[in-house]
Amino acid sequence: MYYCCGITDAGKVRGHNEDAFLLNKTVMTDSQLECELNAPFIIAVADGVAGETSGEIASALALELLSHVRINRRTDYKKKIRDIHTHLKNHGRTHNNLNMQTTLCALAVEAGGEAFIINAGDSRIYRYRNGKIRQLSTDQSLVQILYQKGHITHEQLRNHNQKNIIFPVLGNVNSEPVIDVTAIEGGIEYGDLIILCTDGLSDSITEGEFEETLALPQKLPRRLARLVETACENGGSDNITAVILSVC
Repeated sequence: MYYCCGITDAGKVRGHNEDAFLLNKTVMTDSQLECELNAPFIIAVADGVAGETSGEIASALALELLSHVRINRRTDYKKKIRDIHTHLKNHGRTHNNLNMQTTLCALAVEAGGEAFIINAGDSRIYRYRNGKIRQLSTDQSLVQILYQKGHITHEQLRNHNQKNIIFPVLGNVNSEPVIDVTAIEGGIEYGDLIILCTDGLSDSITEGEFEETLALPQKLPRRLARLVETACENGGSDNITAVILSVC
């Protein structure tokens, strides 16, 4: 059995929230939620990138569609996400929201404990183990390419002036997204914390702040809320969404 909690917040600057998260087949676009989960299941965060109201629609709709995906050893995750992408494109075309797009970062856990990262965009999955945080997903962004090629340092990733240039995401009417599906080798161990978050969190706190907060002797919902509070204290310039999963 697994325990999971999630929270989404508009932050201190944005007028509305274009983020959403998915837990236990429930899509949340505000507030917080906690639950226990039995495998198989899928959890996710999404960050609407279109602006205005269409980003809100895109993130919530993508997660609603994702909640109906059946998770088993035969699930073709890339095909399921491509189907969601196509649905978003068609929805945008028929509702005059031609720029309706969203990132998607998900964790699928199958009945046998096998765990898969599903990613399109720059939302992230981290693992916290033995006091250390490690990013498991790879950002689909220009600065990530520059970093991998050695043109910028890891420290420059956070504040680079081209930080917001990301690859095509779900709903893009001009280009198909690249959908990354990666198995977590060895699955999720007892004591691990798996964190899914939008860039409103990952851009606003350091790895040290991540580790310091997750090490606190507090229940997970309180530690999760503290991560969001820290992001807001550090500026809160974007919507902030995070989900934490642990093995019961």
